[in-house]
Amino acid sequence: MSSAVASRRAALLVAAAGFLLLTPSHVQAQWWKRAPVDFEECADAAEKAATKAEKTSALADCNAKFAGRRKPGGGYSYYDFLQDRTFDIAGPNPTPEEQKKIDESYTAYLANQRRSNEAAEATARQQREQMERQAQQLQHVAMRTEVERVPIPVERPKVQQTVGQRKGAPCTKGSFSCEWPRLSESLNDLKKLFNPTPSKPARKG
Repeated sequence: MSSAVASRRAALLVAAAGFLLLTPSHVQAQWWKRAPVDFEECADAAEKAATKAEKTSALADCNAKFAGRRKPGGGYSYYDFLQDRTFDIAGPNPTPEEQKKIDESYTAYLANQRRSNEAAEATARQQREQMERQAQQLQHVAMRTEVERVPIPVERPKVQQTVGQRKGAPCTKGSFSCEWPRLSESLNDLKKLFNPTPSKPARKG
């Protein structure tokens, strides 16, 4: 974590150096005047600059010189943009002890961020694995359903014909049970034709 703190300090130093480079030489030449004690006093003096450009440069110089801001009830507060957090400090700038606490807080902040990221990754991994298991289960159910839908060929039941079918009941054409009644009637007709019934003699009156 020391490298993270070092990079943080380096970023703050680069920003401060940039603000100082933007400050005009004639603003820094006013060394004989009483130096401002905090950002607010410095900003009030910058408001009296002759031009807008000088005012902007002077405010940038104030921001580089003073990290703290006055609190309404007294004392100062320091906003660390890397942590998005405000710290209470005694003066217009953090003391070495206060800066150490801010750095320690930043180290803890990075550790919490890492744990949060790891927890989020673990949760996402569990959700992804659960979705994959559900997809496999759905695929297995779908395949089993498709197998059950395949029709199994069933042997057609054989219709058994009885010899003594009821009269008027449907029968198979050409079967003995259907043709026998007609043959029997034809034989009876032939018998009547060749053997006529003798007529009775008429009674005499």
